[in-house]
Amino acid sequence: MRSPLLSMKGITKRFPGVLALDNVDLELYEDEILGIVGENGAGKSTLMRILGGDYKADHGQIFIEGREVEIGDVQDSIALGISLIHQELCLAGNLDIASNIFLGHEPRLGTLWMVDKRTLYHSAGELAKQVGIQANLRTIVDDLSPGEQQLVEIAKALSHKVRILILDEPTSSLSPAEAEKLFDVMKNLKKNGVAMIYISHRLSEIEEICDRVIVLKDGQRVGQLEKENIRRAEMVKLMVGRDISRFFPEHGAGKESEVVLSVKNLSYPGGKSAVNFDLRRGEILGISGLVGSGRTELLKALFGIEQPFSGEIWVAGHKVIIRSPSDAVNAGMGLVPEDRKELGVILEMNVVENISLPGIGRYKPPFLDSKRELQVASEQVHALDIKTPSLQQEVQFLSGGTQQKVGLAKWLSLEPKILILDEPTRGIDVGSKSEIYKLVRSLADNGISVIMASSEMEEIIGLSDRVLVMHEGKCAGILERDQLNEENIMNLATGGGVSS
Repeated sequence: MRSPLLSMKGITKRFPGVLALDNVDLELYEDEILGIVGENGAGKSTLMRILGGDYKADHGQIFIEGREVEIGDVQDSIALGISLIHQELCLAGNLDIASNIFLGHEPRLGTLWMVDKRTLYHSAGELAKQVGIQANLRTIVDDLSPGEQQLVEIAKALSHKVRILILDEPTSSLSPAEAEKLFDVMKNLKKNGVAMIYISHRLSEIEEICDRVIVLKDGQRVGQLEKENIRRAEMVKLMVGRDISRFFPEHGAGKESEVVLSVKNLSYPGGKSAVNFDLRRGEILGISGLVGSGRTELLKALFGIEQPFSGEIWVAGHKVIIRSPSDAVNAGMGLVPEDRKELGVILEMNVVENISLPGIGRYKPPFLDSKRELQVASEQVHALDIKTPSLQQEVQFLSGGTQQKVGLAKWLSLEPKILILDEPTRGIDVGSKSEIYKLVRSLADNGISVIMASSEMEEIIGLSDRVLVMHEGKCAGILERDQLNEENIMNLATGGGVSS
């Protein structure tokens, strides 16, 4: 029986009012990529931050090759050959690639404090080659794509002679092509003796890249899957305690209701040809397509973020001119954007302030009506079951799923006719996704029309009543409910046709 490279035994960690980890065991072997999955709050990141030296466990032991070790801080972790790459990358954006790779332990000239530039760039070049960095080593890191920055982080870890590499949601901001390149790098590192721990909400990635999976739920280890049993359905059952088929709510009855939005010959920045479609009352219209197909550009044109070149937009039978987001809001639209942390919610503001923001004019003249503002926010928190300690809680301290609900609530407070959702469950755990799906279906059942762009095939098929498929900036076709399957969507998304 082989011995593990790393063992964590009985790891327990408490925060005020929360038992984050409860007697968790973990083993990592020298020749494997270990996946760790679980809902938000399951304890994945806390466990890894203990291993990475960010936190200290209250109880438990850590062993490297059978020898018990103490990890009191990040430097202890690095000295043991452990490197944690966080979801939010820790790079110096104003420095070049080589300087980032050796940041904090630059080669020096003899006993002098002067950096040995020749050795720096030579050594950085060797590491860059190992992880597939093709950019010039003197390129400033801020000028790199997210995928290239991720590779710089890995090279930086390798500069510390890493033996255990921890990747926390590494593909959250990567394109599919960049993600595949990352997986190739990981496979090469594995061949060269680097053991890896991989955390992701994207279960398809776990299936593809991991040799074994440990499942956490509510701070406890609830299961393990070997390579041959790593399947999405099995992981979901362990994570949330129910079958994946129950994730999506029942579809509403087929709708022959009135047209709420009519888009006619709309051409816009990023589009290759004019788009035409109708949206009915209470309908969920999915927008699908490959990365770069023009999904987000279409949504921006509808909401006035980008001004259309030509065409018409009709709302509830009336032609509207949309030159700005305020025009779209006045026409009865709301937009929950792809990047909720940058554009969807203001993290430093509390729940009330975020929810009231789009309709601040209602509460302002001549004085801010704080009582009415609080009442509206309270109604939305109750209606959407937003889990927050108080209405004054800053949004940055809420979970990803709860932040997304706040982003929805701020538009629902305006009672929109049309709600536009761009990647509504990106970065959200499986259980929270189910809540968002039920909420969106409930909104549609209550008469709100929804346009939902998503790169997740299961989400598009499971939630949409119809799907508009984009291909290279054009509308490749619109699929009715009985035509919705992965084959038809992918055929249209890649320039083909619909199977009969």
